[in-house]
Amino acid sequence: MSDDELHALSRRVGDWLAARGATLACAESCTGGWVAETVTATAGSSGWFDRGFVTYSNEAKQELLGVAAATLARHGAVSEETVREMVAGTLVHSRARFALAVSGVAGPGGGTAAKPVGMVCFAWGERDGELRSETVHFDGDRTGIRRQAVIRALAGLMT
Repeated sequence: MSDDELHALSRRVGDWLAARGATLACAESCTGGWVAETVTATAGSSGWFDRGFVTYSNEAKQELLGVAAATLARHGAVSEETVREMVAGTLVHSRARFALAVSGVAGPGGGTAAKPVGMVCFAWGERDGELRSETVHFDGDRTGIRRQAVIRALAGLMT
């Protein structure tokens, strides 16, 4: 997906949120704020984007979003359990109606047999509503994996 297509996706997300009179907040780990950068580069996003949390370390996930130390110890930062707690914390610490979270192994190092490079976990939630999550395995280099994660995070919000 080109930069133009990525920005078009962001505009579609904005239209989707605006049609619902809703705002979005995000919690990012491996994407390091790329989701927030993409949406804030979209004209008019101040009407539908509330805030973003870049919680790269486990401590940041705990301190800013309330992710339980036990969840991190049991499942690790790259897990659906953790991103689900990241979404819940994002909704608690924002005014947004919708939230998304992403955490993964972008590489080139850091992968294991259980959690290889390219494994990214996502969660999406609506205040007082549904919370869903998934794990996706992407191919490519660090930048490619991170870009694909941004795309999936934004596209997944609307599904």
